[in-house]
Amino acid sequence: MHFAVLGPVRAWRADAELRLGPPQQQAFAALLMANAGRPVAVAEVVDMLWGRDSPPSAVNVVRRYVGALRRVLEPGLPRMATGRWLLREGGGYRLNVGVTALDLVRFRDLRTQARAADRADDPASALELYAQALALWRGHAAAGIPAGARSHPVFAGLDGERLATVKEAVDTALRYGRVEPVLAQLQGLADHHPLDEPLHSRLIRALTLTGQQSQALETYQKIRLLLAEELGVEPSSELLAAHREVLSARTAPTHPMPFAASDCEGSTGRAAASETASPTRDDLLVPLPRPAQLPAFYEHFAGREAEIDHLLRRLPAIPSHGGPGTTMVINAIGGMAGVGKTTLAVQVAHRVTDRFPDGQLYVNLRGFDLHGAAMDPAEAVRGFLEALGVSRKQMPDSPEAQAALYRSLLADRRVLVLLDNARDADQVRPLLPGAAGCLVLITSRNQLTSLVVAGGAHPLTLDLLAPKDARQSLVRRLGADRVAAEPAAVDTIISLCGGLPLALSVITARALMNPTFPLSGIAAELMEANGSLDAFDGLDATTDVRTVFGWSYRTLTGEAARLFRLLSLHPGPEIGTHAAAALADRPTVRVRSLLGELTRTHLLTEEAPGRYRFHDLLRAYANELARAEDGEGDSEEERRDALCRMFDHYLLTAYASAPLLDPAGVFPSPAPSPETTGTPVVLGDAESALSWFSTERLVLLGLVRQSVDEGLGAHAWQLARLLDPVHERFGHWHDWADLQRIALAAAQQLADPVGMAHAHGGLGRACSLLRRYAEAEDHLRQALSLFEALGDDLSQAHTRRALGWVMTRTERHGEAIRHTRHALDLYRIAGHLSGQADAMNAIAWYQAVLGDYDKAMATAVGSLSLYRRMSDRGGPNEANAWDTLAYAHHHLGNFRRARTCYLRAIGMLRRSGDRYNEAGSLTRLGDTHAATGDDALARAVWAQATEILTEIDPPWAAEVRTKLQASSFSADGVPDATSNSGDVLRADGTSAAMAE
Repeated sequence: MHFAVLGPVRAWRADAELRLGPPQQQAFAALLMANAGRPVAVAEVVDMLWGRDSPPSAVNVVRRYVGALRRVLEPGLPRMATGRWLLREGGGYRLNVGVTALDLVRFRDLRTQARAADRADDPASALELYAQALALWRGHAAAGIPAGARSHPVFAGLDGERLATVKEAVDTALRYGRVEPVLAQLQGLADHHPLDEPLHSRLIRALTLTGQQSQALETYQKIRLLLAEELGVEPSSELLAAHREVLSARTAPTHPMPFAASDCEGSTGRAAASETASPTRDDLLVPLPRPAQLPAFYEHFAGREAEIDHLLRRLPAIPSHGGPGTTMVINAIGGMAGVGKTTLAVQVAHRVTDRFPDGQLYVNLRGFDLHGAAMDPAEAVRGFLEALGVSRKQMPDSPEAQAALYRSLLADRRVLVLLDNARDADQVRPLLPGAAGCLVLITSRNQLTSLVVAGGAHPLTLDLLAPKDARQSLVRRLGADRVAAEPAAVDTIISLCGGLPLALSVITARALMNPTFPLSGIAAELMEANGSLDAFDGLDATTDVRTVFGWSYRTLTGEAARLFRLLSLHPGPEIGTHAAAALADRPTVRVRSLLGELTRTHLLTEEAPGRYRFHDLLRAYANELARAEDGEGDSEEERRDALCRMFDHYLLTAYASAPLLDPAGVFPSPAPSPETTGTPVVLGDAESALSWFSTERLVLLGLVRQSVDEGLGAHAWQLARLLDPVHERFGHWHDWADLQRIALAAAQQLADPVGMAHAHGGLGRACSLLRRYAEAEDHLRQALSLFEALGDDLSQAHTRRALGWVMTRTERHGEAIRHTRHALDLYRIAGHLSGQADAMNAIAWYQAVLGDYDKAMATAVGSLSLYRRMSDRGGPNEANAWDTLAYAHHHLGNFRRARTCYLRAIGMLRRSGDRYNEAGSLTRLGDTHAATGDDALARAVWAQATEILTEIDPPWAAEVRTKLQASSFSADGVPDATSNSGDVLRADGTSAAMAE
């Protein structure tokens, strides 16, 4: 079996083409192939095929494609069998392929072998392996599938892999002096990437090497014109160097001519301005000194192996004959203050000094110096010229001529240049060499975007230290014995330092200076600091965390600095753009720009589009600034107003969106007070509301707690109430109970009977799902008493229905029916149709549990007739009525009807995201399958139920797992239910077997 994903999507078996079906099914197959043995989530497939316009049956269609593809790959495979190629795994599907089965896997394997041969100084073998790998490509990745699907990032990533591999192969070919095996691939890609300067530089060199100088010059002129017309920029130094090679090849001088001062100055005659200041040709024929300016190697360096490997892979290609190399590499290392950018850059530089025999240059550009000005790049150029042996007498007058001389001196040389602490790209550009063979390492707290876009720099954003690397750093500094003696204290120190190397270094220094101090004492000091920066005072400005953060903060505009301070009032862990706008009291468009400024300076991290996160120590620093009393902070009134705007924003958004998730009003909440002002996020449908609540759930939990601390108890209980349907539906019952306890305390402190009633009700529901039935009943009875006193008939009805559920869970089915009938009467008085339907369904269930199945069926049918009169048909409440009807049918022996009703219920529950009740219906559907002797299907749906319940309700999961273990199973030919359980049910409630 052989698959191809590196061209038009086809599959071959015994060299005969296999048809993969309609275009969408081909796109799905391509996505599986492109992920090469990794599982692809169903949600990712749906997003690729339909985007935001996915139909309700999308998941069902995907599963149908799965069945079809399995039979294409393995003709004769029985229905519902998994086979050996397409497996269910990790919430999605994985194509089970090896090196010989898929072009993509074979391509990557050959590339790995080629790199190994190149490292082993065997360029002939490397070039042959590269050529074999690239020969597997037949055009763009996934060409031939629908354009919308082809835009998926994974396919762009494959094309990027091909492009990078061609560049690697050409570098090897140029070093080897034989480019013919890869020239065709290089020319083809150059045509498709007309503005890729590094690619065209390689093409120019390759054409020159094969004697095609005229075509090489034509290639250069073509991209030069395109760059000017399309981007308005001049050719890069790499292209210019390639152009010079062509010219040199055409003129073929016997000996290379030394450069003259006028070559550095251009044609404007600037060299004549000062004869005494300009070096002569004879002056510069003296061998240049070899500078070695790198800072000292840090012997206790730990971790960062992935980052180091990332940088080392981008070293310039250096030919074995000792020439200057084929390219200049610029690596821009970014990250927040104190994350270890300089330390990493110095570490990498020391590792590769042997590859740059002409020297190493280093300068601290002081881009974020709190007290002094950033270094002028002209000053840095002069320093480099002096290090390269240019005397002051030889130094040209103008900064432009000095920079030209600097580039000329580095031409045809292999020099490493480390530009530390750069403020922006403008400060860096004059310091970049103009020729190939050099490595430039740049560190900056700002994102040097223009260098990446126009200069071909490779960006690397340095993340925080992983806990294991932080521990290794402590071991190297403090010794293994001292670290091993107090593991708990070490864990605390690592946690409170938040993975920030600077913070860890400050604490390590304190431990080293006091070798008799137990680490537990230092950990206690950190804990006593209570999230402030007091424990991180360094010995000088460069090691004081406040000062180092201040270097970045002082570069901000006034508006961005104000937003930075106010963001510290947010409880985290992330903040969205709209909430930030509410805090700042600024338009959303303006706040996006300010957040971009904070992100570029690495004072914030954009975790996902529109979602931002603070490092804990930066949050503490921002909070200190907000509360500063030196006139630079924000007043108590300003902070209070910002907090109220933030709370109001979340409350109004939650209140406006709650009906989309709870159209039946099962969890009613009083409207916010008229004093609550602000602009909520507009969420137009249940899906967007569900996405907002899911994204903001942890934030909302923090807001409830924070609102109590800030004396805004009404916000606390109202926000907690609005989260009830989300917590119930997704099984976050412990959070639900904890939050309602906080809400209850807040309402009691305010002596607010409405808040107390709703908090008791929510807490009772949460406790009932946690199987704390006595506590649940107590809270529900207190809620009922309060609602009766308030005259709130509708809330009384909801509470009595919840009480009925607790009664039946404690085997008091008669009491359950009485409470629920009382609720039904109250719903009828209120004209609440959905409540009536829910109550009738509950009564039907209790009747079925008592064994009165005929009466249960009649009541459930009545409930369904009410649901059909409502506009929001097909929701989880109607699904529960179908489940009740199925349960009655099962016990009356009507197994076929029971199965049909269960499938309908499951489809509705799955679409609405009600995982708990979906698991219940799946469990009971499994019972029906088992009753008819279909053990394979029974096991399949029980496995699905177990997967859901393991996370939500472990005791119930254990009960269902017992059924799985006890059920019979035929080993010959029947697939394990856990491996293909995703195929059993479609999202619309019908079975995949029926669909196929």
